[in-house]
Amino acid sequence: MKRDSKNKKNLQENTGSYIEGLFDFIDNSPTCFHAVENINRELEQAGYQRLLEKCPWKIAEGGKYYVNRNDSAVIAFTIPAKEHKGFHIVAAHSDSPCFKLKELPELTVEEHYLKWNVEKYGGMILSTWLDRPLSVAGRVAVKGPDGIVTKLVNIDRNVAVIPNVAIHMNRDMNKGIEYNPQTDMPPLAGSVGGKDGKADKAGYLSLLAEKAGVTPDEILGQDIFLYNRDKCSRLGLEEEYIGGPRLDDLECAYAALKALVTAEPESYITMLAVFDNEEVGSGTKQGADSSFLRDVLSRIRSGLQLTEEEYQCMLAESFLISADNAHAVHPNHPEKTDAVNKSYLNEGIVIKYHGSQRYATDAYSAAVMKDICREAGVPYQTYANRSDIAGGSTLGNILMAQVSMNTVDIGLPQLAMHSAYETAGAKDLEYLVKALLVFYSR
Repeated sequence: MKRDSKNKKNLQENTGSYIEGLFDFIDNSPTCFHAVENINRELEQAGYQRLLEKCPWKIAEGGKYYVNRNDSAVIAFTIPAKEHKGFHIVAAHSDSPCFKLKELPELTVEEHYLKWNVEKYGGMILSTWLDRPLSVAGRVAVKGPDGIVTKLVNIDRNVAVIPNVAIHMNRDMNKGIEYNPQTDMPPLAGSVGGKDGKADKAGYLSLLAEKAGVTPDEILGQDIFLYNRDKCSRLGLEEEYIGGPRLDDLECAYAALKALVTAEPESYITMLAVFDNEEVGSGTKQGADSSFLRDVLSRIRSGLQLTEEEYQCMLAESFLISADNAHAVHPNHPEKTDAVNKSYLNEGIVIKYHGSQRYATDAYSAAVMKDICREAGVPYQTYANRSDIAGGSTLGNILMAQVSMNTVDIGLPQLAMHSAYETAGAKDLEYLVKALLVFYSR
């Protein structure tokens, strides 16, 4: 039976504040660099003090701190005033599959079109990037008074498009097509030349330089990505779904951030770790398979003047939640999921299992997560891949190898993972915030 308008209103009221905040966060975070910048801003508004890896740290009980690496990863932590039995950590990632512009991006076509030379970043669904408004954002590196510095840039307007071939030129289009990233996916960015009919080879750098407040000649390096300009929105007959770019994994990162800044920990040092490069294996200095988390934990130990024995005891008492979105049952292809270990939108947090340890969940860590959900009063689901379909990996097992502690892999259910536009449940975001708030408050 169709739900009435009162139930619709209640759903909107219960989830509204978190949903609107998530939409603002994603819409203003076109790249991993912007996501971390926005996390930094919210941390500072909540009273967190920035630490620099290159400088000595002065930390104290009752303090709140955060540290960045490479502009694209951040670890924040709160130290309780009275005691610290261990660490309660939530990990997420800041990056999403997209196109990265090559160092020399300008390509011309028959002296008429200007397009950009791009390459894949992560496991993309290429077709979803076609025929939609696109732009570019990222960071540039310039020489400052004290050395090389980076500046974030975002061309906040529709600049490019990757046009499909018309059906009249490829009558077999709807029978399936394999897209070639080199030849099919370069975006159209403009026309060649100005009044003199010559190509403007400095046009791309001029675009970035204007946003960075420098001249094109001052730009010495760049990490620039193509991004989908479509905004987040509510979907469904009663707005029970949400859609947007980069839900994987900015949805989990946002939920963990809201829980961290709200919680008042009593016995455990609470931490949020948002890593970069999860979509390409995490094997970078700012990725989960780096020393970043281990380095921060070690410096906390030093700052609190803990002995090695005290520190090892704390690690043994610690717990890590790896939060990275999960696959929901697809409405058109339910056969793609396991017969019983499967998840649905709006039905709760997903606990992930994998027999070959691509997920870190085991009996103990699953029990801890279920207990957290029960205390928070939120539903949970289980997920395992079909035995004949290989799934993706995530942060949990990588982090557990870097800093050994009990770890569970979870996420929020979503559709079309790695699409340019993804879909999730409106209720599930609040479920995760509530559960992580319980975890951080223990």
